[in-house]
Amino acid sequence: MEEISQSRRTPALIEKLVVLWEKSVEVSHLFLSTEEISEIKKYVPQALKEIKHLIIESDKKGKPIAFMGIYEHKLEMLFVNPDDMNKGLGKKLLEEAISHYLVRELTVNEQNPQARAFYEYMGFKIYKREAIDKQGQPYPILYMNLV
Repeated sequence: MEEISQSRRTPALIEKLVVLWEKSVEVSHLFLSTEEISEIKKYVPQALKEIKHLIIESDKKGKPIAFMGIYEHKLEMLFVNPDDMNKGLGKKLLEEAISHYLVRELTVNEQNPQARAFYEYMGFKIYKREAIDKQGQPYPILYMNLV
């Protein structure tokens, strides 16, 4: 696991992470259409370049297989390559986020029950719900904090 400073976020790395993001979203965000994923994908490179803390888990060959982004004490993103899901990577990343970056808050799409269950298992509880997401789309967002 390695934090990648903004100066080391090369176009090649960003491209690899966008591919990983898209694969992860395709299997975890079943409520999104292919067109919606493509539209959101346009904003992912900028988010990856700008997020304060970008932490990547790579395989033995150095290929990224999971990553998370943190701003202040909030988990902004956590994505795992589908081939590497259910192997403890999400837990490993989130434990690092909690212990090293003092993450205490996150949001999750209500229509992503696996992610919600994972965060609840890790000790997060819902404290607020919004019926629409930040883009104004009808995808309810659950706000969770660590209790």
